[in-house]
Amino acid sequence: MSAAAEVIGAVQAPPARPSRAGRLRRALGNGGWIGFMLPLLVLAWWQTAVALQWVDKVFLPEPIAVVRAFWTMLTGQNLLLDFLVSLNIVGQAFLYGSLLGVGLGIAAGLSQKVERFFGPTFDTIRHIPGIAWFPLIVLWLGLGAPAKILVIAKSVFFPVFLNTLQGIRSVDKSYVELAQVLTLTRGQLVRKVILPAATPSIMVALRYAAGLAWALVVVAEGLSGLEGLGFLIFRAQSLLMTDQLLVCMVVIGLIGFAIDRSMYALQRRVLRWKQGFEGTGT
Repeated sequence: MSAAAEVIGAVQAPPARPSRAGRLRRALGNGGWIGFMLPLLVLAWWQTAVALQWVDKVFLPEPIAVVRAFWTMLTGQNLLLDFLVSLNIVGQAFLYGSLLGVGLGIAAGLSQKVERFFGPTFDTIRHIPGIAWFPLIVLWLGLGAPAKILVIAKSVFFPVFLNTLQGIRSVDKSYVELAQVLTLTRGQLVRKVILPAATPSIMVALRYAAGLAWALVVVAEGLSGLEGLGFLIFRAQSLLMTDQLLVCMVVIGLIGFAIDRSMYALQRRVLRWKQGFEGTGT
């Protein structure tokens, strides 16, 4: 092999991906450990407050009691099944609400007539909270999953719709003028200019809507339901089982964090072509 070929091969060869342990060490070395400081401080304060009897254990059990309650709920009370029920509702509601929001948002962003047609109705419905719709929807659909899916999908729809519409309307006019100079068709303009420019706004809306859907399922299941994490929280509160109440809160928080991190990772992957300011290390 010639020297030139070796140089070209070295340039074109993809860099070796670091191992998982290497990525973890690099993240911690870059200050990733800072994110663990506040949870550890809260845990230390929690243990101290219980040990020194600043708070009655009925209202704030010690951390180890919460761990034992978690194991009991996981092995003997179908915690996993309740989690899957909640996740199924959230997944369907997010899918339906986001697809409809993106579709109608694109249509309204591209056409002022569509925006004027839907605008007054949507602006009116948007200001009625999803929980206010819940009693009426329960009368229509009963206490099952469809009522909860519809209420959560409604709450997901509007931020996605509005951000998609605004993202399209915020496309730099110079991009559109350049596309006209290049004699792009309307379809090419939408696919190659407008949608890519609006994608950051859409991805932010989807990330926000995913977290919102997960938060709302707790309220929906607590108000009406016999299963799911929301039901477990309200049941634990009514029976004064604070340890199980805290288990549900921790699970909901961790799953919400995982959903947000997953959407953030998806956002970075979709927008890997878009480089922006990521903050300083100080």
